[in-house]
Amino acid sequence: MENLILNSAASGVFISLAAYGIGTLVKRKWNSPLANPLLIAIILVILFLKLSGVEYETYNASAKYLTYLLAPATVSLAIPMYERMQLLKENYAAILTGILSGVLASLVCVLAMALVFHLSQAEYVTLLPKSVTTVIGMDIAKELGGHSEIAAAVIIITGVLGNMAAEPICRIFAIRHPVAKGIALGTSAHAIGTAKAMEMGETEGAMSSLAIVVAGVCTVVGATVFAGLL
Repeated sequence: MENLILNSAASGVFISLAAYGIGTLVKRKWNSPLANPLLIAIILVILFLKLSGVEYETYNASAKYLTYLLAPATVSLAIPMYERMQLLKENYAAILTGILSGVLASLVCVLAMALVFHLSQAEYVTLLPKSVTTVIGMDIAKELGGHSEIAAAVIIITGVLGNMAAEPICRIFAIRHPVAKGIALGTSAHAIGTAKAMEMGETEGAMSSLAIVVAGVCTVVGATVFAGLL
């Protein structure tokens, strides 16, 4: 059965792109935070694997080519940031303060959760990089002795939730400044949050792109420090 369904090296890529395409169509039809294309794609792929009986390892082997695009896609986020360089210079103090505060809040929350739920050291360090982009987060978790695969799943879940909750939270707390929106999304929800920031506006997208880079560097240092606190 698996050979019939995934009989080519790129069939997993096709399934992934088709699922995301369906998610995008749903988002266009129902403009709701719950209609997140990535969330819908994840659900559709899981359903496909369950119903078809295809093992995850078989699917992943044919879909792994998509992961090669993660690094260049992350690097390409520097383009909108470069285009807003003047805005960055004018607000550098507020931007850096916001990013550092967000990174510290994330690490402190993971430490508190680890203490409350009595997580093991491996589980704890796996969760520490939850708010940075997948490329960086998986390496951090692996380097600290955590589970990189679980870290990837946690990072994606964090991004999807941040993407979905962005607009409601901005409305509730009256966050209107584009720089503040972008920094908040990039720091807390990495690349998936940046996709939402780009929907909000060019400035939001540029600031979110910057936040991904700076938050990633800060988390590399911060996670190393916090890993020794448990």
